[in-house]
Amino acid sequence: MTDRLRLPLAALVLALSTAGVAHAQLRLGNSGAVAAPPASSAAGPARTADFIVALVNADPITNHEVRDRVGRIEQQLAQRGGPRPSREEIAREVLEGLIAEKAQLQLATELGLRVTDAEVDQAEQAVAAQNQLSVAEFRRRLAAEGVIDLNRLRAELRSQLLLQKVREREVDARVRVTEADIDDYLREQQSQAADPAQLELNLAHVLVAVPEGATEARVAELQARAQRVLERARAGDDFGALAREFSDAPERVQGGVFGLRPATRLPDLFVNATRALPVGGVAGVLRSAAGFHVLKVVDKRQPGVATSVTQTRARHILLRPTAGLTQAQAVERLAAFRQQILAGQASFEALAREHSADGSAAGGGDLGWAGPGQFVPEFEQAMDALKPGDVSAPVVSRFGVHLIRVDERRQTALSAREQRDAVRGAVREKKLDEALDLWLRDLRARAYVELREPPQL
Repeated sequence: MTDRLRLPLAALVLALSTAGVAHAQLRLGNSGAVAAPPASSAAGPARTADFIVALVNADPITNHEVRDRVGRIEQQLAQRGGPRPSREEIAREVLEGLIAEKAQLQLATELGLRVTDAEVDQAEQAVAAQNQLSVAEFRRRLAAEGVIDLNRLRAELRSQLLLQKVREREVDARVRVTEADIDDYLREQQSQAADPAQLELNLAHVLVAVPEGATEARVAELQARAQRVLERARAGDDFGALAREFSDAPERVQGGVFGLRPATRLPDLFVNATRALPVGGVAGVLRSAAGFHVLKVVDKRQPGVATSVTQTRARHILLRPTAGLTQAQAVERLAAFRQQILAGQASFEALAREHSADGSAAGGGDLGWAGPGQFVPEFEQAMDALKPGDVSAPVVSRFGVHLIRVDERRQTALSAREQRDAVRGAVREKKLDEALDLWLRDLRARAYVELREPPQL
């Protein structure tokens, strides 16, 4: 397998209609039925009959399509609160978005791309499973909330899957990140990091104070004490416990931790000693007018380049759909396992060893320590939403259906190689955004677009 958003139903449908495919991330909320979009605006009454507002290479965009999407966006904006654009501004953006979608879908057809019923079934199943619903329950919720009918939902899922396929083929597959790109990015970020205002540090501190007028022998004794603290810290002793036992600084009561603050608010002595250290690194023994210092980097935030990462240790039970086990049945079986685990009737490890189709089954489903990006997105998003000890609802991924339990989390310093890998991902995302924008502009320019009557909202 290694290779949270809770939205009300109206927002779920909006996301399917206006964004790329993210069906594995979408969740239903607990909202009741949502009213239909307003039938008129301050500009005057809308026509009762639908009409064409634009043509894209002979494919029509109707007033109803624009009004419907504007209404959904307004519902989502109302739920978020705060200032929002006018309906006319939203309508202009919506119309341009629909033009871009039509052009992309036409290109997908020309290229022979298609989405199978099985792929749409999987997308629908993913949405249902992420909401801890069976497909039948999900469809009943759709009908009860009255926002969209099943046929239309599946049509929109199909369209978004097709958009994803054409973008992957025409854009994603052509983006390359070279080592020179990474070097350029790192140089840019390092130049920003040279400015202390761009760096934030959370340091833990042990101060061995030196009294005024101390004799040389006393100073040497105190320095030796600080050296012993440094050696124990580097050997892995708990730094907070060392601070509480040995520090003479006020921060001793909170384990010596200063809290995250800009480097400009820390002594230059501390910043210069820790700037190049990774998270978890220990510096010392440093001498100041106050005495001898030992410092540990608890957290470090620098623009663009991550120096540490949150790792998760999780377990899972994987059921792969087969001729004798449908995806819906796998979801139901894992939901039953979850209830047994939560009720204390079975252990996660025993169920994984007995039932999981993954190679981790022998170890009770243990996936080991993993950082961001090591699992497929639909699995990782569900895992990241869990706290240690939590067991997920069944999660659908391209490998099958999973039950996930998070055991532990930790903050780990990144090696130089791992930092470059993280930068590679950031550079790729930036290049993908730029390439997609250029491709969409080019596609729009090559399409024949005839704007007819303005939408009536």
